[in-house]
Amino acid sequence: MTVSHKKVGENRYRESFGRHYEEFHVGDIYEHRPGRTITKTDNTWFTLLTMNTHPMHFDDEYAKASEFEKCIVCSPFTVALMVGMSVTDVSQKAIANLGWDDIKLTHPLFEGDTLTAESEVIAKRESASRPGAGIVTVRTNGFNQHGDMVCTFVRKMLIAKQGHSVEDKVNY
Repeated sequence: MTVSHKKVGENRYRESFGRHYEEFHVGDIYEHRPGRTITKTDNTWFTLLTMNTHPMHFDDEYAKASEFEKCIVCSPFTVALMVGMSVTDVSQKAIANLGWDDIKLTHPLFEGDTLTAESEVIAKRESASRPGAGIVTVRTNGFNQHGDMVCTFVRKMLIAKQGHSVEDKVNY
């Protein structure tokens, strides 16, 4: 995570997170930490908040009869956590998310597992319509505590250039 400090007054500094477009380099990999251990409550709440009625995510007795013999983490929750973990490294200075592609759930994630993630910059280009921004594409991979890849996706973001982020303009 890129952390910098902007001088905002005498002996006063403001912490800043994230990267501007110019700070991304194709091939760089950012390890997103800390990890997140997923609890039964996390999984149940997310599942019910999103109206997912599949019992594999919240009914222990039902899940015991499955090939996994226990509840599995709701897959959109896995994706959401990985996106959240990556914010300070890749999208803190984003103007907009442009999309997620090629989402693959490669291994089940269970309650009690600890998820970590990393993102590799796979492409970047200047924005054709916004001179103060560029488009950055990353591949984010998520792993359980055993090193098994549990999810992967490609994400495109419109990232502000230096001097053009909201953070660069606001003074509160």
